[in-house]
Amino acid sequence: MRYLSPFRFGRSGNVAKTGENPATTFQRTLNNLFDDFFSGFEVSPFEEKFGSFNPKVDMTEDEKEIKVTAELPGLEEKDIEVNLSRDILTIKGEKTQEKEEKGKETYYCERSYGSFTRAIQIPSDVEHDKIDATFKKGVLNITLPKVAKPVEQQKKIQIKSA
Repeated sequence: MRYLSPFRFGRSGNVAKTGENPATTFQRTLNNLFDDFFSGFEVSPFEEKFGSFNPKVDMTEDEKEIKVTAELPGLEEKDIEVNLSRDILTIKGEKTQEKEEKGKETYYCERSYGSFTRAIQIPSDVEHDKIDATFKKGVLNITLPKVAKPVEQQKKIQIKSA
């Protein structure tokens, strides 16, 4: 029966495809090791070091509107761009931070830069003219009013005999 299965079990219990390159299997195992190790942290320690920034975004929907909230700490309104193209809402931004300390015999300067783009598919038709976006204390709130659909009226149709 073992030869019928496209998978084989290794000594560690991991499943590998038969004939898969050992280097690929090793790379996947190593990636899983790092993913599992950093799963309990809010942000991977490598992200801050390499300047990437991935803001948290929430989206809620009710009968009248869709609300999108993005946490953008350390940014200013001029650093953010919001676009809606068809049914894709795009939030772009660039974060630049510079910290400088001068002492009597020391000088310390640290800079971090990072840009991000978040694309969110909007599940309903919205009124483009009434979209509202506000930015306050590092939180971007976008309100997308839904297109009002006409109330469907039901009409009973009389059946005539021919």
